[in-house]
Amino acid sequence: MEKIKEKIAIIGSGNIGKAIAKGLLESKIITAGKLTLTRRNIISLNEFADKGVKVTTDNRLAAKNSSIILLAVTPQKMDSVLNELKDVLNPKKHIVLSVITGADISHFKKILGAEIPVVRIMPNTAIAIKESMTCISANKEDNASLKIAEMIFNTVGKTAIINEDLMGPATALVACGVAFFLRAIRAAGQGGTEIGFHAEDAIMMAAQTAKGAASLLANGGYHPEREIDKVTTPQGLTITGLNQMEHQGFSSAMITGIVSSAKRAETIFKKEK
Repeated sequence: MEKIKEKIAIIGSGNIGKAIAKGLLESKIITAGKLTLTRRNIISLNEFADKGVKVTTDNRLAAKNSSIILLAVTPQKMDSVLNELKDVLNPKKHIVLSVITGADISHFKKILGAEIPVVRIMPNTAIAIKESMTCISANKEDNASLKIAEMIFNTVGKTAIINEDLMGPATALVACGVAFFLRAIRAAGQGGTEIGFHAEDAIMMAAQTAKGAASLLANGGYHPEREIDKVTTPQGLTITGLNQMEHQGFSSAMITGIVSSAKRAETIFKKEK
């Protein structure tokens, strides 16, 4: 795989920032020396410094020395960071990528200037192992920058280009969704323990089963019900379990959780700001 020539700075390297950094390094699309991570407490970035990644508390310096600026700060810190960076960003040099929940492209351009290319991205923490589902959105005038973001994030999973008004729902389905599916695997593991397996074995078995089920859909493009029908026989074990789960509200709970998170995503920026 050809490495990108641009230097990347991740501003605000918390959990998602570090996960993105791990995925980019693992994908080998960028060398450690072309990646800069910032955080107020850089001790937590020692694992990256040991690999040759530049770490600093200076956001402006990181931006000056990079071409692709990935903003991974919290919504309440966003404006102060944007104001800190606005006079060092050059529309002929820089591309801004944002993973900040709820912050519209128009808000970035209002502070940074309309000519600064801005792309919103919403990956999830599976990016650390190159298995992210990343949603991407940009204005039409920034299509070239969107294509660069798509190329980068295709190396760490799969991408989908969506309209910006769907970024809130994407946050619920893609980013929060990791936790939802992990909770489902945890529940399956607990069920496995109750029927006789040791806890660690039950979790491993549940996780691998979930991975296989997801792969049937992600790689084959089949509808879930088609695959369910293959293992559901009349008066069989599978239909008995499925019906009990539905009686307890399994699908309804998942749907309600995703919808609730999507509604929260639409208001979080205003509330936290």
